[in-house]
Amino acid sequence: MPVLMPPRTVSRAGRWLAQAVTILCLSLPVTSPLRAQVSTDLPATSPDGAPVILVADSLRLEGRARLIAEGNVEALSGTTRLRAARVIYDRDSDQLLLEGPITLVEDGRIVVLADAGALDAGLQNGLLRGARLVMDQQVQLAANRIDRIGGRYTQLYQTAATSCRICNDGAPPLWQIRAKRVVHDQLEQQLYFDNAQVRIMGVPVLWLPRLRLPDPTLERATGVLPPQLKQTSRLGLGVKLPYFITLGDHRDLTLTPYLSPSTRTLELRYRQAYRHGTIELNGAFSEDNIGPDTRRAYLFGRGNFALPRDFQLSFNFELVSDDAYLLDYDYSDKERLDSAIAVTRTRRDQFLNARLTGYQTLREFESNATQPTIIGDLTYEQRYVPGLLGGELRWGVNANARYRSSDDPVGGLGRDVGRVTADLAWLRSWTLAYGVQAAVQGKVSIDGFRTLQDDVFAGELGETVPQVAATLRWPLIKSGAGGATHVLEPVAMLAWTGGSRRALSNDESTRVEFDEGNLLGLSRFPAPDRRERGFVAAYGMNWMQNTSTGIQTNLTLGQIWREVPDDAFSRSSGLQGETSDLLVAAQVRLPVGLALSTRTLHISDFDVSKAEARLSLQRPDYNLGASYVWLGTDPDENRPATQSEWTLDGSYRFARHWTGSGSIRYDIARDQTAAAGVGLRYENECIALNLSLSRRFTSSAIVEPSTDIGFTVAIRGFGLGSTDARYTRTCRNTPL
Repeated sequence: MPVLMPPRTVSRAGRWLAQAVTILCLSLPVTSPLRAQVSTDLPATSPDGAPVILVADSLRLEGRARLIAEGNVEALSGTTRLRAARVIYDRDSDQLLLEGPITLVEDGRIVVLADAGALDAGLQNGLLRGARLVMDQQVQLAANRIDRIGGRYTQLYQTAATSCRICNDGAPPLWQIRAKRVVHDQLEQQLYFDNAQVRIMGVPVLWLPRLRLPDPTLERATGVLPPQLKQTSRLGLGVKLPYFITLGDHRDLTLTPYLSPSTRTLELRYRQAYRHGTIELNGAFSEDNIGPDTRRAYLFGRGNFALPRDFQLSFNFELVSDDAYLLDYDYSDKERLDSAIAVTRTRRDQFLNARLTGYQTLREFESNATQPTIIGDLTYEQRYVPGLLGGELRWGVNANARYRSSDDPVGGLGRDVGRVTADLAWLRSWTLAYGVQAAVQGKVSIDGFRTLQDDVFAGELGETVPQVAATLRWPLIKSGAGGATHVLEPVAMLAWTGGSRRALSNDESTRVEFDEGNLLGLSRFPAPDRRERGFVAAYGMNWMQNTSTGIQTNLTLGQIWREVPDDAFSRSSGLQGETSDLLVAAQVRLPVGLALSTRTLHISDFDVSKAEARLSLQRPDYNLGASYVWLGTDPDENRPATQSEWTLDGSYRFARHWTGSGSIRYDIARDQTAAAGVGLRYENECIALNLSLSRRFTSSAIVEPSTDIGFTVAIRGFGLGSTDARYTRTCRNTPL
């Protein structure tokens, strides 16, 4: 039965008169099967000025000072919502007397459950007895008594805190913190424990006079993160204790001391967010006794910033004191480090990228002096739609410079190369009869090269290269039985590139890949210092199938024919000779989570020059993956021996809370295991345990085989996020 309440400007006597009218209305018989519900404003407000509204099935006056609400009682004030079985408002004391069960909700994330209590009319101050505080559905604190002070502080006495699910079978939680008093600062989102005792399965293991923890609603807070035990064959048994420091709402610092018998290490991570960008630094400094250098360090950094006029600035740098440091401490398995700064702008009809990159090799058989350690690259491309010619007109410029620190010209060991390329291209496409798609492309490129410190190719060269190409595609679509769709698309291209190759060093196109992406390209070389000359034809077929059951299949076949064989292609590229190897690429996806992806280059009679494949199975409780790579010998790619290896990896959730994982990489060519690892994880709603064991079997002049064992414990709830609901434990009896 809705009741229109008087405006807030009415006197207090007028309010009580309105409430009396409400009670008189409730005394009338109710013929509707729906329950009557009435509401009234209490003569009080919360500190933020929000009115306090009382809603109940029935309201009645007792004398001139007490208002009694019964049946589904709710009191609402701003973001605070109170539910109780019975509420008595005493006008003289301006208090709400509550009878349970009582539920008090703050901002939808903090819930207080109690048996009885008393609060002021603004729901900001008072006490609750036999209460529990549940925060963000993660952490619960049970106490004999809870005091609310000023709507900000909540004091709990004789408290037990845990994020574990508690069942009424009498068993203690996996872990809990007992404290004489706990103060929750709702504004700072912190929990302060006095006389805290940490218990594991009910057994006291640690006592602390004072303890501060973030509550679950706080995403970032200064404090200790979960520690990690780590055992390695080179460094011994050590412990890592991360400490997270907030430096405002836009930056933070994590310091991680790592101590073991062989090392004293300090790791760091610094992050900062700006209005238009972010930066992150990761590094470590060590003093150890496992190598010739006792003081070792590394520093990695990256950043991204949005500049005016749609420009983007990005940078990264990677520095290390010695070649083995990253592998010894398992920070990274990179064999070459790169540091770069770039400015990029991408618009609908324009692209600009300017990049400067520095490289540092960590491979024992490579020298930084004879590698191109500094590379500068500038690319600009503009697109137009000419009304007279139709189609699309593109022009662009690319400049590239490569520097080596060596001054030795013999064999090009100290070779420095600069290149400038200007392109002008016109593209147009048509749809012919029977759905045939035709496209033509004309292109003119002007190349200029300058080579220094090379006893064979030193000097300056320039050339103009004309190119034309015509492409045909014929997509054929068929709908099969059961809703399956088949798309078969034969493709063919004929291209011509003028001129002949000049006496120029191969500095950019040292690695060539033949795949689906460049089957119909004007050149398979990745850079203009090498171009395919004369007539070149490409032909192939794409087939795709989608079924109503969710099966997806893709198959690509392709081959290249050229007028004159090109000896600039390496043996394993599959492009040597007049006719290239046959490219076969396939992908299959099944609705059960099985996926297969493979790419091979077939010479003849099923012999291959290059092969790679990946098979994976993704299921809710387990996943498996297998990869295989085969590369033949190729002196042009510095590969004197065949490389062949397979990798297996996967995980299996063999119980509700237990998950095992493993991986192995096996070198078939050398007939030895390269690396292997296993892991075991236990996870429930309040704790996560990780145990890992890994072994690296390979060795070199700078690294030795090593074994690593890691163990981490993460207590969930206090600022570490919630777990997957599938890992929450269940109770045989009704949970408390």
